[in-house]
Amino acid sequence: MGIWSKKSLARLQDEDSAGHEMHRTLNGLQLTLLGIGAIIGAGIFVVTGTAAAQHAGPAIVLSFVLAGLGCLFAGLCYAEFASMIPVAGSAYTYGYATLGELVAWIIGWDLMLEYLFASSAVAVGWSGYMTAFLRDYVGVALPAALSNAPFETAPGSLIPHATGAIINLPAVLLVGVLTVLLVVGMRESARVNNIIVFLKIGIVLLVILFGAFHIDQANWTPFIPPNTGRYGEFGWSGILSGAGVIFFAYIGFDAVSTAAQETKNPSKDLPTGILGSLIVCTVLYVLMAGVMTGLAPYSTLDVPEPVYVAISKGGPALAWLRPIVGLGAIAGLASVVLVMLMGQPRIFFAMSRDGLLPPFFGRIHPRYRTPYISTLITGGVSMVVAGLFPIGLLGHLVSIGTLFAFVVVCAGILVLRYTRPDLPRPFRTPFVPVVPILGILCCGALMLGLGLETWLRLIIWLGLGLAIYFFYGRKHSRVAQAEAREGARAP
Repeated sequence: MGIWSKKSLARLQDEDSAGHEMHRTLNGLQLTLLGIGAIIGAGIFVVTGTAAAQHAGPAIVLSFVLAGLGCLFAGLCYAEFASMIPVAGSAYTYGYATLGELVAWIIGWDLMLEYLFASSAVAVGWSGYMTAFLRDYVGVALPAALSNAPFETAPGSLIPHATGAIINLPAVLLVGVLTVLLVVGMRESARVNNIIVFLKIGIVLLVILFGAFHIDQANWTPFIPPNTGRYGEFGWSGILSGAGVIFFAYIGFDAVSTAAQETKNPSKDLPTGILGSLIVCTVLYVLMAGVMTGLAPYSTLDVPEPVYVAISKGGPALAWLRPIVGLGAIAGLASVVLVMLMGQPRIFFAMSRDGLLPPFFGRIHPRYRTPYISTLITGGVSMVVAGLFPIGLLGHLVSIGTLFAFVVVCAGILVLRYTRPDLPRPFRTPFVPVVPILGILCCGALMLGLGLETWLRLIIWLGLGLAIYFFYGRKHSRVAQAEAREGARAP
């Protein structure tokens, strides 16, 4: 009752499909390919350089392994939820069905950090690659004041300081154009999307294969730079902090678990898809990070376009790769921004449908049949954030928000095994309670590595969300209202 109200599985299925059952056509291999396409994207092209330069140095490869382990444990817990509740949705839906409305709200509000700030962070990375490409191959040099963030944050500082720039204009324009396209109902062609996925994978393989022959091993020495005296700045604590930052690179693996309703054999194919995609991507990430830090000193990679910079340091022999990397990153990152901007309004829509947000968030355009108000709000906020803040700050917020959601999902599996052992589970997370506990510990440790200032920003964000819930969402919750009506009718 109240903040612990739950949605029944029958109601979720009615709302999700309105009687239209999805075809079960996906197998383990197809899910693995889906996961690889969803995971490889903004993180490897954007955040890796920042994490290496500010936290781990060449040991960023160890950070990728740690982050992959955290994803593995969380992914197995996601798979159990997806098999129990095989409807379209996310951790917000899982939480509402099993742990109650308050937990669902916290997860949904937290997921806004992932989608809102991820779209902004990727747009900043896109701006870096576009600016470099225009400068090197078109002869157009954008003014630094119009292509950089006007605010930056120093380590240990909660308040940003001015950089002298005015706005990151390319990032703002990209978000604005894609927002308009989403409002008028643009649908990505599956063929074009597949081409972009293979393009991204191809670029990673090209950089690994050809870059490996031009590595300067002196750039790997020392492999673990000595700690500067501050937690998270190199040394072993820097590896942990780096893992928290580059966790951004693994965002998207939960796309595998959300395909449960379209999977032929969820109990077998879901773990295959999750484990397979995580293993393949972790290997590619480790090799890519090793080549990047071998081509260029890690201190030079603290830029929005680190792969481009690493290739440039490889000398004339790799010059042919630079335009390919530039164009591939521009296309691939724009696609990622589009997906992120498409995902956030759907979360707003679901929360509005449940009464937790005002009705206008769920309003559908009479002509284009899209959630246009929530799309415009998402795009507007993302434009402001992308135009004003640097990628380091945004990447930290995205990572801590996603890690927090994963901790809640792992805890949810642990709680439900003891409180609702009767629920049907086509896929069961193995080695419970060990796997959920390890997921909580791993993701929690990665959160600790992100620094006090990032934690404070998360606490402020969650505090704002709880205030909205208790002043608005709790009073307008349709599930709680339905339960109250049923209770009033009961003798």
